Amino acid sequence: MSATVILPCPKLGDVPATMPPVPHDERRQRGTGARKAPTVRPWETVHSLWTVLWTIRPEVKHHPMEDEATSVWEAVARGVTHQVSSVVWRTTFSEVRAVDYDGATLTIVAPSLVLRDRIDNRFRPLLMGVISDLGLEGVDLAVEVDPDSNLAEPLNSELSPLTTTSSSGASTGGVSVPTTSSDQALSGLHGSGAPNSVRSGGLNNRYTFASFVTGPSNRFAQAAALSVAETPARSYNPLFVYGSAGLGKTHLLQAIAHYVSENYPTYRVRYLSTEELLNEFVDAIRNNAQPDFKRRYRENDVLLVDDIQFMEGKEQLQEEFFHTFNTLYEANRQIVLSSDRPPDSIATLEDRLRSRFKMGLITDIQPPDFETRLAIVRKKSEQSEFPLPGEVLEFIVTNITNNIRELEGALNRVTAYANLTRTPVTMDSARQVLGDLSAGGGRIVTPERILEATSEFYGFSIDELKSKSRRRPLVTARQVGMYLFRELTELSYPQIAKIYGGRDHTTVIHAYEKIKALMAERPQIYQDVQTLIQQIKNGL
Repeated sequence: MSATVILPCPKLGDVPATMPPVPHDERRQRGTGARKAPTVRPWETVHSLWTVLWTIRPEVKHHPMEDEATSVWEAVARGVTHQVSSVVWRTTFSEVRAVDYDGATLTIVAPSLVLRDRIDNRFRPLLMGVISDLGLEGVDLAVEVDPDSNLAEPLNSELSPLTTTSSSGASTGGVSVPTTSSDQALSGLHGSGAPNSVRSGGLNNRYTFASFVTGPSNRFAQAAALSVAETPARSYNPLFVYGSAGLGKTHLLQAIAHYVSENYPTYRVRYLSTEELLNEFVDAIRNNAQPDFKRRYRENDVLLVDDIQFMEGKEQLQEEFFHTFNTLYEANRQIVLSSDRPPDSIATLEDRLRSRFKMGLITDIQPPDFETRLAIVRKKSEQSEFPLPGEVLEFIVTNITNNIRELEGALNRVTAYANLTRTPVTMDSARQVLGDLSAGGGRIVTPERILEATSEFYGFSIDELKSKSRRRPLVTARQVGMYLFRELTELSYPQIAKIYGGRDHTTVIHAYEKIKALMAERPQIYQDVQTLIQQIKNGL
């Protein structure tokens, strides 16, 4: 009976890929003589068995470089988490992984083109700094798109559920909300290859993320908005931004619209104010065109609605928007809303609508601190033909503390003065131009006061200012009044348009931009605006 010999098998790493030859002391003897039988040593038998086992071994995937890459990336990631917010980490780096490290280059992959570009363009200096801090001097970084990711192309369908939770500086209303995936979520939209279109009557090309100045008062809101823009319906849905007028809510909403339009070419994006939504809803009822209205707002990939607080008390509009909201949300489309107050403070808002507004992320924008105000006016001043000296900028931000819109108005007036006189602005000239600021206090500015002042100044009745007449002097007076409303009050463009006879809000936007430009070109327009501001604010 033969005995079975069990030989110890070496570990995988102990056996080289190419086995060394077994040494033979004996050689085939030359000549015609008989060949001497070789001496067989026990270790040679074992070696031969190992060789056979190694040859027939099952294929084992073993990637030491990838393992090392993962270790290096984990160390880098730990460093990054200490230098970015939790929002930025989760929306930018959480799904990044390393695939290769050869001692000279660390290669990481991102799940989408958008994230790849964002990491490469915005966070490369940060990552290279962390790599250097780890003692890996001279190591380069390569950022690629993960070929195994189903997000390699910017599509919005079949996304994994995501739960949003409260973070510092924001509230989710205590509700965890998974974003739902639907088999028919984006049929006929994303896959159609149709060109992107941002549907809006008043999207301002200047309202982008690049032009938005961040500070402690708005940093979280800006990060949340950017996250929504980069990965629609995957970060926070809905996103609800609230704060007083003139603090940048409209800027953020339009920045989202611009970003999605540029980076997701097949997405349908619609931005509008609640006032516009109401007007279109009324027109649809009047013209018996409700199906067209429903389709117009439910066939969007990103819907952004400004000043949602104006929906309070409008029961039919709330009913329609409730169903529109549900349709978009269930189809995994992004919804972004803004308001001057949180959902719980919007009176006469239906509870079912309020609860949906609270389903995602709620974040606010506070009045900017001194440093942020100074950064805002400095950035805008640098873009003008006559940049203002630092002491003048500090004078402006010291006297205007709550409203960015008023900051811009003061800056416009001083810049217009510099353009007209072709002289550098000094503190004395700034005090002269902005005398209403240093006077302090003053009369409370109301819509009635602005209408009365422009009526008296130009010699037209208030009814004429609100009329549809296109007589040139009257048009100028009306446009100056609209400019003053925008600079001196917290009213939105649609609200100002309503005061002037229910015009379209784009008329107000045009008037504001035109008077702003004319102030730098025509001394008479500049002087008219200056005089009216003095009269309105100081009760002269």
